[in-house]
Amino acid sequence: MKNKLLLLIMTMLTLGTMAQESEEKIITTLLNNWHQAAADADFEAYFGKMTTDGVFIGTDATENWQNDAFREFSKPYFDRGKAWSFTAVERNIYLNEANDFAWFDELLDTQMKLCRGSGVLKKENGQWKIAHYVLSIAVPNENVGELIQLKKEKDSLLLLQLKKGN
Repeated sequence: MKNKLLLLIMTMLTLGTMAQESEEKIITTLLNNWHQAAADADFEAYFGKMTTDGVFIGTDATENWQNDAFREFSKPYFDRGKAWSFTAVERNIYLNEANDFAWFDELLDTQMKLCRGSGVLKKENGQWKIAHYVLSIAVPNENVGELIQLKKEKDSLLLLQLKKGN
């Protein structure tokens, strides 16, 4: 009896691990296809992989795009046949126990050189969708001082504006 119980537990653990690995593969494919849709300027395929209430946070401090606004901003780039080209060179994916919510981070090769992307996905009607994505430019630690000086004036003005709004 103990052996059967142990075998059942081991089988369930193995199936759980296999299910998580399968979900990770599906998510990897979704993210790769999402980035490819941008590179191919396929507007419908790109936005079809996001939730209708999805958020895209860009590299500029003012870029906190809700889905409709991001579509409007992006449309001219897609219409010209060239949006942006991001290729993941490293990616980590994490899932909750129910395998219906995931988060990830990725290091990207882009036209801006190395960038970092991170995001949240959720399952909607059995399909994974990107609900939130954050893009940032990766800056080597030894260059942070230079970068601060480069953006100091603009950031100071923006901070004043933002603090007035609070």
